[in-house]
Amino acid sequence: MVAERPDASARPGSRSTDHTRSGHPPSGSILHADMDAFYASVELLRCPELRGLPVAVGGPGSRGVVASASYEARAYGVTSAMPATRARRLCPDIVFLPGDHQHYIEVSERIMTILRSFTPLVEPLSLDEAFLDVSGAHRPSVEIGHRIRREVREQEGIHCAVGVASVKFLAKMGSKLAKPVPTTSGPKDGAGVYEVPVGRELSFLAPRPVGDLWGVGPATSAQLSRIGIATIGELARFPLERLEEVVGQAHGRHLHNLANGVDPRPVIPQTAAKSISREETFLHDRHTHDDLGPTLVTLSDSVASRLRAAGVAGRTVTLKVRFGDFRTITRSHTLADPVDSGVVLAREAKRLLAAVDVAPGVRLIGVGVSELEDPDQRQLSLDEVADASWHDVDRAMDAIRDRFGTGAIHPGGTADAHPRGVGWTRPR
Repeated sequence: MVAERPDASARPGSRSTDHTRSGHPPSGSILHADMDAFYASVELLRCPELRGLPVAVGGPGSRGVVASASYEARAYGVTSAMPATRARRLCPDIVFLPGDHQHYIEVSERIMTILRSFTPLVEPLSLDEAFLDVSGAHRPSVEIGHRIRREVREQEGIHCAVGVASVKFLAKMGSKLAKPVPTTSGPKDGAGVYEVPVGRELSFLAPRPVGDLWGVGPATSAQLSRIGIATIGELARFPLERLEEVVGQAHGRHLHNLANGVDPRPVIPQTAAKSISREETFLHDRHTHDDLGPTLVTLSDSVASRLRAAGVAGRTVTLKVRFGDFRTITRSHTLADPVDSGVVLAREAKRLLAAVDVAPGVRLIGVGVSELEDPDQRQLSLDEVADASWHDVDRAMDAIRDRFGTGAIHPGGTADAHPRGVGWTRPR
């Protein structure tokens, strides 16, 4: 059910009050849309025969981690970021599916397009959630929330929850309260859209545990518990000076503001990414550069594809290596010209890897690109002129994937297989 409309209004970002005034009250203009079990939901669209079963997306091995779990799996206590081994202990019948990050990006982009059809003020937080500012809309915010849910469900087959409030963090709390309830027989419908009443923010917050606030994890909860704070209302009334002594000045002021309903952050649309990266964790450690080369090519191809999709290129290539003992190192190289080619990126990543002793065993490897900019602003060097044909190949691959899907074409070699890069093959 949708929360009752309030009888009062409060300026977003200001200290909320519980007073009323005459006249029709405005609804909060900030929405938070959050997809339900996004990765798992996307995979179940491709594997409908698994509907109703406990499903997790992630690696099933001893080092695997759950990236997303269906509500049937969540009923057993399975959560994202949980080790796969623990997930299997909690739910022996769980079905693990491999992730397809590029496909999730494509679905996410279509969902964000749906959200932008309601307002241009959309701020993505991740692939599966975003804030919206609908203050300029002519429809009530709660109605917009229901229309968003309907459009996403009809166009993408995915369910989502929407929170409505006067400020960001309250809208996010609302979407959480609108979520389905996990059961072993499937999700039990939640509110779908939950409105935190304008003017009643403090009474909404007061009885809730402090752990519901952004920035309050187990350590901070323990600190607050030691000074007698268990609820958000108790935190709101606690002297600010004393709170800053306990948790630090910046953190204390942040928590004090949230507890009093204060969150002045606006919705910032089209937030530009500062970097784009991909990484992979191996089931067993890899000990040679040859063993790691094909993975670098695949990761580089994925990162480059995302760069081109975003219309950017980057100058700094970063290699991330995590060894079996969890020691992690990074190596970076800044190029004279920005890169958005999988071939060039793979070559640079392999050059960086060549200087790393991988004999102790590599558990995880990643490739990233930063210092992003418009690729059309660069001046071609002689090296880039020599590599121009590979840029044509990249665009041709993009066209094939756009028409036939992300799995239609894959890297067919390593960056050492050709003096200027990799070969590409279309899968049979």
